[in-house]
Amino acid sequence: MGAIKKLIGQTAIYGLSSIVGRLLNYLLVPLYTYTLPTNEYGVVTELYSYVALVLALLLYGMETTFFRFSETERNQKKVLSTSSISVLISTLIFLFLAYTFRFTIAEAIGYEQNVNYIVWFIFIIAFDALSAIPFAYLRQQNKALNFAFLKLLNIFISLGLNLFFILYCPKVIAAGESHQLYSFVSSFFTGTHLVQYVFISTLVASAITLLFLLPIYKYIKMGFDRDLWKKMWPYALPILIVNITGLIPITLDKILLPVLVQGNEQEGMQQLGIYGANAKIAVIMMLFIQTFRYAADPFFFSEAKNKNAKQTYARVMHWFVILGSLIFLSSMMFMDIIKFFVGEKYREGLFVVPVLLMANLMLGIYYNLSFWYKLTNKTSYGAWFSGIGAVIAIVLNIILVPVWGMWGSAWSVFVAYLVPVVLSYIFGQKHYPIPYQLSSIILYPVLVSLLYMMSSQLQFDFSLKMLVLIFFLIFIFLYETKLYPLKFKKA
Repeated sequence: MGAIKKLIGQTAIYGLSSIVGRLLNYLLVPLYTYTLPTNEYGVVTELYSYVALVLALLLYGMETTFFRFSETERNQKKVLSTSSISVLISTLIFLFLAYTFRFTIAEAIGYEQNVNYIVWFIFIIAFDALSAIPFAYLRQQNKALNFAFLKLLNIFISLGLNLFFILYCPKVIAAGESHQLYSFVSSFFTGTHLVQYVFISTLVASAITLLFLLPIYKYIKMGFDRDLWKKMWPYALPILIVNITGLIPITLDKILLPVLVQGNEQEGMQQLGIYGANAKIAVIMMLFIQTFRYAADPFFFSEAKNKNAKQTYARVMHWFVILGSLIFLSSMMFMDIIKFFVGEKYREGLFVVPVLLMANLMLGIYYNLSFWYKLTNKTSYGAWFSGIGAVIAIVLNIILVPVWGMWGSAWSVFVAYLVPVVLSYIFGQKHYPIPYQLSSIILYPVLVSLLYMMSSQLQFDFSLKMLVLIFFLIFIFLYETKLYPLKFKKA
């Protein structure tokens, strides 16, 4: 249990910064949905979906590879140096090519009238890519407080600039020359297309964060070890495929929705804006998963040396599923309050939230399962699993979105994450058997889904929904105290 306590301690620090940071960042969603038209929020949703895919491609699995080789190689600084130089070179190449062909890129994705958006995002992606290995180094060195500070700094800068541009500047312009800051604000603020200032805020925040991380690049003086890199690349390549294909279900739905949904381009962007806003509500689950991942990456690799590692992994999965199921049920029971998180014109898409919440829980379970192929250096399996999920996402989007619209997008994400979970479990038990409590992994998500559907179909009021939540908590207590105390003692 000492290992579990260590993971909980690290997760608490990462979690505090992540929760506070996300809560602050979440303030941007109501800010956007109460001020931006649905089609403009569609632009935000679409472009940030492209960023996630391009950034994963630009990092080509080097973060996870850095963690792995920091544990297996004697000279950790050489691993850091080689990883940093590799990402630095590839990022500079990306900057040169992307900026050179910025007009072609803009035309290809339908932003030929806003090439400046593309330029800003090229630099946002580059800055974030260059920050990735230094952030991974802070996690690998268990410098959780440093990591938390810089993540929060990024959020505070972005939030502050968004509030300045979207709330304060329009008031100054509306007041006219009578306002003492009118001349200053009017010199850079036009008052039209507020969405552009969302991107500028992100760009500035990413640039300043990278400046704070630059001292870690001093280790590149250790040089680039070609032999080490040749060993790292075969490990990283499947991780790249895993990361890209893993992102496809949760990003492609937003890229394809305005194209596949019935109606013209304007209506498609409006639907995307509504879907993207409600997908942000489902990010409540992703917050939990991201918090867990920050601590789990270095923990799982270091724990592999211990003889009881597999038992520890099984316990982690068990309680991860319990907490994830509790988050799902709590979110749905409080949805009458949570819905005010988005503007009224966006609430017609609330029906996708439970599907996306459960889809994100499946992603978290898959992440837990994925360590068997990372620890056994069989990362090609992860590439196959995620690749299958990506194909499923593409096919289901093409089939379902023209018929069901946003509902089809949400279900394509769920199925695309569920199938890799099943595949990873089956193959993992053959190559690196872990004594997972399969019954609980299935029981808890199914139970909370049934409880939600019951409360929804019978239209429970708030008090009855609270009773449902209390019932689930009592069930957890009774079920766990009955089955697990003796098993924990044996381990």
